[in-house]
Amino acid sequence: MTDKPLSGLRVIERANGVAAAQAGRLMCQMGAEVVMAEPSTGSPLREEHPLLPDGQSALFIYLSLGKRSVVCDPATPDFRRNMHKLLAGADILIDDTPVAERAGLGLDEATIAGDHPHIVHLSVLPFGAFGPKAHWKGDEINLIHAGGEGFLLPNGLTADLFPDRPPLKIAGHFAEMQGGTTAAMAALAALWTGQGQFVDASVQDANVAVGAFAVQRFGDGSVEHRLTRSFKFGGVIECADGYVELLTLENRQWQGLIELLGAKDWARDPHLKDEVGRSARGAEINRRIRDWARTRKVEEMVARAQTLGVPMARYNAPEQVLSGTQETARGIFATIDTPDGPVKVQALPFRFGPDPLPVSDTLPGIGADQSILSCPAGRRATA
Repeated sequence: MTDKPLSGLRVIERANGVAAAQAGRLMCQMGAEVVMAEPSTGSPLREEHPLLPDGQSALFIYLSLGKRSVVCDPATPDFRRNMHKLLAGADILIDDTPVAERAGLGLDEATIAGDHPHIVHLSVLPFGAFGPKAHWKGDEINLIHAGGEGFLLPNGLTADLFPDRPPLKIAGHFAEMQGGTTAAMAALAALWTGQGQFVDASVQDANVAVGAFAVQRFGDGSVEHRLTRSFKFGGVIECADGYVELLTLENRQWQGLIELLGAKDWARDPHLKDEVGRSARGAEINRRIRDWARTRKVEEMVARAQTLGVPMARYNAPEQVLSGTQETARGIFATIDTPDGPVKVQALPFRFGPDPLPVSDTLPGIGADQSILSCPAGRRATA
């Protein structure tokens, strides 16, 4: 089994939102001891819907498996003392406390740096800790649009089928998960330097990076829109029993597509010999592809396309993602036991060896690890 790369590190997590908790989740799955410093009522994420039959939040379980919990309530007079104890023995602090409340709790950049100069202090906020929007609140729907991606959805086939639909929010917590993942990588990069520092992570910035291509188009005066943002040809294609996604970027892939379609007649047109010519006639090519695909089955098409080097894959429904051949072979999902039976959850989205790192199925109760506060600074409490 691959050793976990962050074993021996302690992370203190003060997370009211998904992004900070996601940063902690990644570090936990990589082997760090992640201690949630929760109020006496528990993290607000414990109440986040959807709820399982036993009343527990499915989102909180996903974000918190393997973590530990200490009650460190900002409403009590011993909050600062307890936080000081936790941080004295920690390597990283993850915090999404609003900027306006930090100084009053002793969680501002200057106080943490003065009291705990060894700490990598990771701030995770919707719009960062500095600048004109540092005090702004932001939930998932705000952030997916503030990052630009919401403006561009739905597009492709969905926009063709439903042109009057308004902009969409991606299902779940895409923007916040992206923000948390980016924040975690930034904190680990800072840790690598071997000295304490403040790391300011903005969820909006992380999501602007996802749509960087659309931002780059501003340079040539183009503003992408969900009704015009699409591949010149390809994208999501309807078949007899489902959908596939197709993207050809290289000439060899185009040649494979011609063979797949049996299109050596119309594809001989000299105007289609290069990418510029094909882009100019993308709508015509797409009509031909869609007419051809409408009577063919997904699995047969995909198998043949991949043999010919054509980048085509089944457009999966959620249950197909969980049981997909590639996903299964790569161990992308781990099975954990819950009171309601086994459940598949995403493991780490990367590996450090031939096997995926295991996912813990232990969920801490509020304050289950209170003994951590009684340990001498710098020592790890035994699990």
